[in-house]
Amino acid sequence: MWLNSNTVQFFVRRHTVFAVALFGLCLLTRWVAAVDTVNDFGIPQVAEINRQIRGVWQEYEMSASPPATEGEWCRRVHLDLIGRIPTVHELDAYLNAPVKTKRADLVKKLLYDDSYVAEYARHWTTNWTNLLIGRSGGTANGSVIDRAGLQKYLRDSFAQDKPYDRFVYELISADGSNTPGAAGFNGAVNFLIGKLDENAAQATADTSRIFLGMQVQCTQCHNHPFNNWKQAKFWEMNAFFRQTVVARQFETGTRMVRVAELTNQDFAGEGGQPLEAEIYYELRNGLLKVAYPVFVDGTEVGRSGFVSDVNRREELADLVVGSPYMSEAAVNRMWAHFLGYGFTKPVDDMRPDNIPSHPELLDYLARELASHRFELKQLMQWIALSEPYSLSSRMTRSNVSDDPQMGNAPRFSHFYLRQMQAEQLYESLITATQAHKTRSSYEQQETDKNVWLQQFVSAFGTDEGGESTTFNGSIQQALMLFNGDLIKRATSLDQGGFLHTIASGNLSNVRKINYLYMAGLARRPTQQEKFAANQLLLARQGDVTAALQDIWWAILNSNEFILNH
Repeated sequence: MWLNSNTVQFFVRRHTVFAVALFGLCLLTRWVAAVDTVNDFGIPQVAEINRQIRGVWQEYEMSASPPATEGEWCRRVHLDLIGRIPTVHELDAYLNAPVKTKRADLVKKLLYDDSYVAEYARHWTTNWTNLLIGRSGGTANGSVIDRAGLQKYLRDSFAQDKPYDRFVYELISADGSNTPGAAGFNGAVNFLIGKLDENAAQATADTSRIFLGMQVQCTQCHNHPFNNWKQAKFWEMNAFFRQTVVARQFETGTRMVRVAELTNQDFAGEGGQPLEAEIYYELRNGLLKVAYPVFVDGTEVGRSGFVSDVNRREELADLVVGSPYMSEAAVNRMWAHFLGYGFTKPVDDMRPDNIPSHPELLDYLARELASHRFELKQLMQWIALSEPYSLSSRMTRSNVSDDPQMGNAPRFSHFYLRQMQAEQLYESLITATQAHKTRSSYEQQETDKNVWLQQFVSAFGTDEGGESTTFNGSIQQALMLFNGDLIKRATSLDQGGFLHTIASGNLSNVRKINYLYMAGLARRPTQQEKFAANQLLLARQGDVTAALQDIWWAILNSNEFILNH
């Protein structure tokens, strides 16, 4: 069901009861026939994904859901690749394209066409900014993190199609200034620059979790209770960061950081012997143990604390990008982005006792990513063109047990419904109302978006020094959306606005309604919805503009609009 009871209730209260309730009921019961377009497109990696996923379905005597409609698939691939729903023009172009090549052509266009470079870079910059420093990172007064500096680095990296191994190496080994325009600016330093307090515990945890899929923070204070990971693992990784320091320059007469610089300096060790620059950690029985820089696979580097002898972070960066753990973690995270769940849960906890749902497929895709020079767009293409990504979100009797929310391992026999990211929702509202045609500079766009996001996002610290937020698609957040300024502007009848332009145009009433459905839901209205729209028009006593406003408000506030399905 797309439209929940809260939405219907508010909609009924807002306008003519009978007509609007009937219209909402149609949204609840709509169904569009799917077209079977399963294809491997001549791409070996897509064929292998399909083969292995089907093998699991057979093993569990499970049948897949039917394919998604063409409109549903077009909508989800726009959301996942560039962070917004398609425009009506883009949707029409796709639906009218040659059947056999249209999906592969669209994926290539969104990934490689010059006209989408900026949107692709924006979307993945948003994802990685939130992953690396959180939604609130760099927004607090006095923060040493420069959010805009990190975003510039990320935006340039994605626009240039920087290989993933180089991208990871630069983030781990970066030094320089954090602020654009400052001498020695290097936006990559903003990943680590705010994580070096308390002996770089957060830098250790985040680097391991994000790039290796290992939550070593679990072993900071004790051995892991369920596997053979020892406390030493955390502190041996931590030793790689002990040469790293932050130098701050403050605004005159204030404690506001004007610019900060991440640098490497000699580390004498906690025992004061720089040639054997050790650190100490305490066991639960009170005994002290010593640790030197040792990678998670047991590879040791030089123990000297002199940077001229051993640059520990550069050594760590080399070890990370040369490790199979990095490839597996990247594949797992990317799969979760497109399919809703990774091969492990959580996606960044690939510990020995957390067995992947599809270990052979995870290993295969990790090897393929490495053999294709860590080009993330290749991996995106393989997943976006795969059979599991093409399926409907509607479960059948055969696959109703495939529900990871019930604690089951995902089998990917249907597309898992999920809430849009807050940023996707914002960009989709902008696109649906054609506000993107009059947008200002990139910097001002980001400022406007961040102001809007603050109503949804309230961040708080976690035990690991990271960030959690309250954005979860809750009823309260939905109500804020339904009654917020962005929706009010989106449904405004002001002259020159989206609705005014549609309502005053030369299209017939039927085509105007069709346009609204295509703009918001990537489909045409069903016969029931057309009937309900006519009833609404009668209730509005022929006021077409007011009826269109009611229809548009209901579309934007339906679950079908808010969900990635």
